Amino acid sequence: MTEGKRRKLDILVLSDIHLGTYGCHARELLCYLKSVKPRTVILNGDIIDIWQFSKSYWPQSHMKIVKQLMSWMSKGVKIYYVTGNHDEMLRKFQGFKMASFTIVNKVVLDLDGGKKAWFFHGDVFDVTMQHSKWLARLGAVGYDGLILINRFTNFILEKIFDKGKLSFSKRIKNSVKSAVKFINNFEQTAADIGISNQYDYVICGHIHQPEIREISNSQGRILYLNSGDWIENLSALEYINQEWTLYKYDQDEMKHMIVHEYDEDLDNKKLFEMMVAEFDLMQH
Repeated sequence: MTEGKRRKLDILVLSDIHLGTYGCHARELLCYLKSVKPRTVILNGDIIDIWQFSKSYWPQSHMKIVKQLMSWMSKGVKIYYVTGNHDEMLRKFQGFKMASFTIVNKVVLDLDGGKKAWFFHGDVFDVTMQHSKWLARLGAVGYDGLILINRFTNFILEKIFDKGKLSFSKRIKNSVKSAVKFINNFEQTAADIGISNQYDYVICGHIHQPEIREISNSQGRILYLNSGDWIENLSALEYINQEWTLYKYDQDEMKHMIVHEYDEDLDNKKLFEMMVAEFDLMQH
């Protein structure tokens, strides 16, 4: 796909990519990133999973996501890295700037028509995160294991039995009342705070539930948006011509995309050297 054919976006919002874990769909994400041309990118938390980061698992496809983001930076694309719970170590670097890249804990943007959009990850609402981080980390490891089992099961279903895919974690979240209640409370709390601050949009991640819906209370109403994740839903938020839409990866739609560039066979060391070279160019 040539540069001219890429869909132009005013804002692209991505969250919960979890680079560095087995559950991350980095190849599909790279395919999507090469199909769009955003002016502003909001990386809304849990982009790199520092909790579960291991030197023994960092495939080329994950490195290429970082390289793609740096390529956008070199072209002047504004990128906000909003910290989440799985990459909370980066919160100590809040305010760090490099070219068009900035690390923040939250960001408020003035959009067309005088409307304000509030972006933040959302883990501040999570009681488990606030009071029992060790439990949350244990749950993250269990979740990654569940994703691996899920992928193996889907491979068997597709290749041997010609059946559709299943999502164990989705079924668990949709069937357990406490999980459903947590998601509803999360969305309402985010909306309530957004309304009290007179924002027009509140955009979160964290709960891996892609959503766009209007929420109201006695003080007013707001459009709540959640970009979902790139573990199960493979989703993102796109803002074009004053309108928000929820993007969901379509394998059939992307199957003709050409994403295997000249660096396909390079190892991570070579890819890193290329990224350093791009950084040097940005500095000059």
